Amino acid sequence: MCGRYAASRGPEDLAGVFEIEKWEPEEVLAPDYNVAPTKEVYAVLDRPLKDADSPKPVRQLRKLKWGLVPSWSKTPEGGARMINARAETVHEKPSYRRAFAARRCIIPADGYYEWVTAKDERELEVEGKKKRQRKQPYFVLPADGSVFAMAGLYEFWRDRTLPDDHPLAWWVTCSVITTEAETTPLAVAPADGPYALADIHPRMPLMLTPDRWDAWLDPARTDPDELRELLAPPPAGLMRAYPVSTAVSNVRNNGPELLKELEGPEEGTLF
Repeated sequence: MCGRYAASRGPEDLAGVFEIEKWEPEEVLAPDYNVAPTKEVYAVLDRPLKDADSPKPVRQLRKLKWGLVPSWSKTPEGGARMINARAETVHEKPSYRRAFAARRCIIPADGYYEWVTAKDERELEVEGKKKRQRKQPYFVLPADGSVFAMAGLYEFWRDRTLPDDHPLAWWVTCSVITTEAETTPLAVAPADGPYALADIHPRMPLMLTPDRWDAWLDPARTDPDELRELLAPPPAGLMRAYPVSTAVSNVRNNGPELLKELEGPEEGTLF
């Protein structure tokens, strides 16, 4: 899954990476080392500019709220629960299928945090037979230090309680697509493990390699079968993972120190 990530790059950096043509200075976000659901986040998308003469899509860097609210939803309250969409079912789920067909985006990150969940413990937790233990968080990122480009969806929702000219009349929200975690060896792994992303958690955000960016963002592509081909996992061996402080478990903590690599898991944590 993806429940927390880090995003420290600014518009100038992201513009160079993704060939951004348009971004608004008033939408600049501060570096965030502990991005949590319902926060405002950057998203890259191809869409015609509002009130533009040309219908041609323009690559934009937009500020969206993380937690997708479907256009047909009566209230926005469920958005905090819809931070992830599964790659296996995104084309058919009512909450996501319209966005999958027409409103796809890339959510840039430095990497994401995941808390180790051992198989036996997961089963006991599901059955309600084991109290949740203090878990060791890991930071997962591209081994070459490049931007972690997460496949995402975005959606518009109209708050009917507000007048048309109200600045909050429209919500623009997003969700991260996830897939099965890689079982192949990490490019760089901690000395004592985990050795694969699946050792940490069974799910991971779907990373799009640069060769898929244009096709994924192209709003003219609407065929579900063709789009599903873009959801294939990235090549193996691109990622690294390392343990970080349990301070990241508290959403109030935020700073570059959260990304500091530890020599090993903190004492008293699971792994």
